[in-house]
Amino acid sequence: MAEDYRYSHLHKLFSMKNMYTFSDRSLDYQNRLRAFMAEHVYSNEEVWAKQRRDAANVWAPLPIVEDLKSRAKAAGLWNLALPHSRYGPGLTNFEYAPLAEQMGRVHWSSELFNCHAPESGNMEMLEKYGSQDQVAKWLPGMTDGTHGSAFAMTEPDVASSDATNIETSIVRDGDRYVINGRKWWISGAAAEHCKVLFVMGQTDADNPAKHLRQSMIIVPKDTPGVTIVRDLNILGYSDAPHGHAEILLENVCVPTENIILGEGRGFEIAQGRLGPGRIHHAMRNIGMAERALESLCRRALNRKPFGKLLADQGVTRERIAEARIRIDQARLLVLNTAHRIDTNGVESAKMEISAIKVAAPIMLGQVVDWAMQVYGAAGVTDDFGLGYACARARIMRYVDGPDEVHRNVIARMELAKYK
Repeated sequence: MAEDYRYSHLHKLFSMKNMYTFSDRSLDYQNRLRAFMAEHVYSNEEVWAKQRRDAANVWAPLPIVEDLKSRAKAAGLWNLALPHSRYGPGLTNFEYAPLAEQMGRVHWSSELFNCHAPESGNMEMLEKYGSQDQVAKWLPGMTDGTHGSAFAMTEPDVASSDATNIETSIVRDGDRYVINGRKWWISGAAAEHCKVLFVMGQTDADNPAKHLRQSMIIVPKDTPGVTIVRDLNILGYSDAPHGHAEILLENVCVPTENIILGEGRGFEIAQGRLGPGRIHHAMRNIGMAERALESLCRRALNRKPFGKLLADQGVTRERIAEARIRIDQARLLVLNTAHRIDTNGVESAKMEISAIKVAAPIMLGQVVDWAMQVYGAAGVTDDFGLGYACARARIMRYVDGPDEVHRNVIARMELAKYK
């Protein structure tokens, strides 16, 4: 696997006057992560695929992943996605962004560094909003990678892109809460090592302030009444051993101390969790797009239909150039958003967060489509990873809110400037 040359020189671009500059610490982590990917990850992609294919239990951790997690931890490449945290190096969002891109080049590699979704978002959420007892009980196992977690918000019967629509009920009964509802697309919940769910539901359905009806509560996965109904495939891909589950909650009882931050704070917590996570998703999208463009170029330089290299065809060059432009545009937009969050907070970057959430997956989908076209029929097989990348690009247009919702946010904020 060739070195990711874009990032080996990217700091020069950001050293220009009036542009952002990566810190020496960020550059050090970029170099170390790139070296780790080159030595341990690219060379084990086929091993990962074989172990996943041959696994007797598809939900059990893969040996290659557990081995590489230990190596990454020993190399000091662990919990990189947690800003201002004592459980990792405390990189800012801007410092972490290029690292997320490198991880995105191999879709399963983020877990090796304990930087995968939903884990990174859940850890940040719990550390920021959880009580001392909640943090002490659940966070060490998550930050150490000994057990996983899931974020249970989305529901099949409502438009979950508006979190105030969530209908799962959380009813207080003495010193416990009783939870009833159905969730789906709950990433990581089906995995064998997932031990805890962060569940969003209604504690005050009649509150006239709809943003205060929701609460967030901690539910151990082995609590009676929690049922994993099924795994939900993404265009035919199961994503095991991570997976995306449908979950049924039937009279699930947990102690009142499991509520996070207090009743009525669920929407606030969800919004605080999702902002930085959208940057992580977007940068991983960019890494996947870079990999697809690299694949496109290599194919174009080695394939000669009708006696002429594909690289010499005008349409191929047009697509390569356009792909480079779109990837770099998306990257700059994401880095700008990360810088804004670090400087002024998540609330100040609402428009930028929505913009990258729209731009990055659409860019990825188009670049992957062009790469698939250069490969011809081979592009839709699993041989080159483009089929999965295509499916991933499409699902990312729903994750953390669909395009339409984010475009509405952007338009509303833009119009407000002129009222």
